[in-house]
Amino acid sequence: MTDRFPSSGISGSTLKLIAVFTMLIDHTGATVIRSIMRLPEVTDNAALRNTWVHIYNISRDIGRLAFPIFCFLLVEGFLHTRSPRRYAGRLFLFALISEIPFDIALKRNWFYPDKQNVYFTLLIGLLVMMSIRWLTDNESKRLLLSVLPIAAGMLLAYWIHTDYSYKGVFLIAVLYLMRNSRLYQCIGGAAAISWELPAPIAFIPIWFYNGKRGISLKYFFYWFYPVHLMVLYGINTWGVPLLEQLVFSA
Repeated sequence: MTDRFPSSGISGSTLKLIAVFTMLIDHTGATVIRSIMRLPEVTDNAALRNTWVHIYNISRDIGRLAFPIFCFLLVEGFLHTRSPRRYAGRLFLFALISEIPFDIALKRNWFYPDKQNVYFTLLIGLLVMMSIRWLTDNESKRLLLSVLPIAAGMLLAYWIHTDYSYKGVFLIAVLYLMRNSRLYQCIGGAAAISWELPAPIAFIPIWFYNGKRGISLKYFFYWFYPVHLMVLYGINTWGVPLLEQLVFSA
């Protein structure tokens, strides 16, 4: 018996749009707003700097909602996909496509080995779920065997320095293991991400997920991640200096 889907609520595509929008706000703060904060005209003016710091903090707080939603949708995608291998292949492909945009937009370097983009975290989480399913299906549903792939996935994420690292993989594992109860998913997921406030708020819209796919924009969401990072890189590289000349230096 499960309580996974309410009779009414919001679709998967709506959840994805919430995640995408909050991620965009977060990354705008991490790139463009951070650069504006560091302009001499801003740092030399205490009131102006405090205003931009406040905007920056709000943008990063809003952005904390994105990752838990993406993790929840990854679990839902795994439960409904016809081919987990193809699903993993798409994640790996876009992890590779997104690495340079991630590095130049958020790390200001074409090659930054100390941090890998979030697609790698999601891919490892998917591989963990695939391993759990294979082990439990072949070993009389013994839950204790789930510890092995979870530990391996967490170690791998930590070793290659993925975004959200081992904590992100652990969140995905919690959401998967509690997949038969929306209540337990939300409580367990909120607890697993409680180290990064206000991320647990993401489980409010997740609670209202109705189990329906909604509009089909699959590849839009795949491409949005690398494309928006490249756009933010462009704004940060050319737009912020132009803003400095036109506004702050006027």
